Amino acid sequence: MLKAFKEFAVKGNALDMAVGVILGASFGTIVKSLVDDLIMPPIGLVLGGVDFSNLFVTLRDGAAPGPYASLAAAKQAGAVTLNVGVFANTVVSFTIVAFAVFLLVRGVNTLRERLEGPAAPKQQACPFCFSKIDVRATRCPHCTATIG
Repeated sequence: MLKAFKEFAVKGNALDMAVGVILGASFGTIVKSLVDDLIMPPIGLVLGGVDFSNLFVTLRDGAAPGPYASLAAAKQAGAVTLNVGVFANTVVSFTIVAFAVFLLVRGVNTLRERLEGPAAPKQQACPFCFSKIDVRATRCPHCTATIG
């Protein structure tokens, strides 16, 4: 059993997946810092000095009545809050990660197309009725003509 586990763990796919998970976690940390430290502060400044990390709505006061100076103070008092700013930061982070993954997949697909060449066509035009038919068809389903 140990031998089988070693073979699995040393295979390229398992190692590639482990590296991907580790890099993905690190990338998430970088994106979080990018959003929290570089993107949201200027947006908050443009919107009148709003600190998004402390943008919240108090649903119910805690032990000490509000208003609270910060989200940390509200949580310390035990208040129930809607953390709108934290959610906004998370949405921006997700958008950045999703866009980065999109660019990565798009780049890999472009590279794959260049290496493999264009894909073989899957459809052809019937020479009689010009309908699109499968390239493997021997008879047109539209006009019933025999295809060469």
